[in-house]
Amino acid sequence: MEEINGNVWKFGDDISTDLIISGKYKFKTLDMSKLSKHAMEGADPDFSEKVNEGDIIVAGENFGCGSSREQAPLVLKELGIGAIISKFFARIFFRNAINVGIPVIEQEEIPEITDEGDELKVDLKEGKVENVTKGKTFDIDPLPDFMLQMLEDGGLVEQYKKKGKFQWE
Repeated sequence: MEEINGNVWKFGDDISTDLIISGKYKFKTLDMSKLSKHAMEGADPDFSEKVNEGDIIVAGENFGCGSSREQAPLVLKELGIGAIISKFFARIFFRNAINVGIPVIEQEEIPEITDEGDELKVDLKEGKVENVTKGKTFDIDPLPDFMLQMLEDGGLVEQYKKKGKFQWE
């Protein structure tokens, strides 16, 4: 999980958890394979059909605002989203994404320079994001080893299931 390569899906500011997965679906099922078919449909109705494993969401400010529903990052994980880059995340979404095993990166320049379809290479250990399409590299805060291990394990709960403890214990 240290390195992620994927194409960009670009979104603007204030992408709420309701745009990520509408509440009208979450009350019908908790099956993520069914729910993920509706992921991001409030912002892009065909998103779940177009996205590929490892693709990266790049967004403006306040990604994941709104309710604290954990299904929002879970449906993105189910679709295979490799990482999410935003100028700023709603704090609850940020933590929920990490807990379910999706790397989230706050960086102000990347959303300004990146376009939908660009190819990105993200190195979480070295703290670099390369926009291969545009030939630009950006510094990000590298993730500590315990966080890389948690992401590699599939998130906080999966890590506990696999190891019977958390990495930092």
